[in-house]
Amino acid sequence: MKLSRDDLIRFMTDWNRGWEDYDIDVVVEGFSDDVVFVNWTGGRVAGKEKLRAAWAPWFAHHGGFRFEAEDMFVDEDNQKVLYRWALHWPSPEDGHQGRPEIRRGVDVITFRDGKICQKLTYCQTFVEIDGQRVKLSA
Repeated sequence: MKLSRDDLIRFMTDWNRGWEDYDIDVVVEGFSDDVVFVNWTGGRVAGKEKLRAAWAPWFAHHGGFRFEAEDMFVDEDNQKVLYRWALHWPSPEDGHQGRPEIRRGVDVITFRDGKICQKLTYCQTFVEIDGQRVKLSA
């Protein structure tokens, strides 16, 4: 089953709403059972239930983070979405722990049969803290 361009946009809108509502069930439901996720540190998780377990601590801290959608490119033919976002959260960076941080990145999301089967996340090498650019810790 291929999703139309409108279906892909609707999927991403609803999926992002799940993130905004801290609803892990809505977020995880959008993944295929064999999803592969690679985060900005190179960490890799394979499988829907393993991904749920990896993300559960994030969702347990309702209000600790928020993704803001900044842009989206939809490739209906190849069932891919390029999703640019800003993550607002308490900084984990050395010397800035807990201060409000904005981290920008891009997800390259591939769909198969109406579900996300691959999510590759890339992030800038600096973040914004108190309006200043801060290089990410090594």
